Amino acid sequence: MSNRHFLSLDDVSREELSSIIDRAIELKALRRQGLEERPFVGKVLGMIFEKSSTRTRVSFEAGMAQLGGSAIFLSPRDTQLGRGEPIEDTARVLARMVDIVMVRTFSHEGLERFAQYSSVPVINALTDKLHPCQLLADLQTFKEHRGDITGKTVAWVGDGNNMCQSYMNAAQQCGFTLHIACPKGYEPEQHLLDAAGDSVRLFHDPRVAVEGCDLVTTDVWASMGQEEEQKQRMRDFEGFKVDHALMALANPDAIFLHCLPAHREEEVSAALLEDENISKVWDQAENRMHAQKALMEFLLTGGRQDV
Repeated sequence: MSNRHFLSLDDVSREELSSIIDRAIELKALRRQGLEERPFVGKVLGMIFEKSSTRTRVSFEAGMAQLGGSAIFLSPRDTQLGRGEPIEDTARVLARMVDIVMVRTFSHEGLERFAQYSSVPVINALTDKLHPCQLLADLQTFKEHRGDITGKTVAWVGDGNNMCQSYMNAAQQCGFTLHIACPKGYEPEQHLLDAAGDSVRLFHDPRVAVEGCDLVTTDVWASMGQEEEQKQRMRDFEGFKVDHALMALANPDAIFLHCLPAHREEEVSAALLEDENISKVWDQAENRMHAQKALMEFLLTGGRQDV
């Protein structure tokens, strides 16, 4: 089987993406029944973190353990990458010692270079450009609560960041319409908007964007590495908080998602975040683990469960 990487949602077909989501739901059910499968005994996941994380680290490490494998956490302080070793050298060496690698970093181009020189599958666990693993969890969560997302309308409210851009990929892959509401100057990359075509519509008024939507989602206004811009962003994003009043403009059964961590009373109201009739963020957070288990199984076995 040829080597596969998962650097963006575009690295899998629509059918493969659907299969991964379905398998994630199945793996979640098996765990709750105490019937977990352990196909990865003796397999090792290498986890490279240049950006800190709670959900990403725990979900990958716990997920690998549940599948019978083990994981090694590597920060810049723990590797020669932090001392200037070329990415190509680290990739080639690490690939001879582990079976699969996840990388959480700043530069998407650096991740692509790592994957180019890796002889084992590489997973994008977040870059400044994309966050495809989170989209797997989001798609799983919507399917669990509302069924197939094909033909639905999703509203992204906030910064045109890596999460927004992965939602743009998902809209094209899954056949839903994405409304992006962001302040002027915070739009996603223009070439991605051009490529998205009719699947994406851009707004500068969140109220217009959310009207009639089936899913409303957001993220912090200042991502990691943008902390110095926090005060300016607070001013620029005034009126973009997602709360019950904004959700009331969406469809009556619309759900709210947030990739977390959340800044209550900034991008989302505390009341909405804790309203379990609308907010599915805790299922969404758990689903990172199950979706990534399904993804790792797909990359290592081609979707087979007999390895």
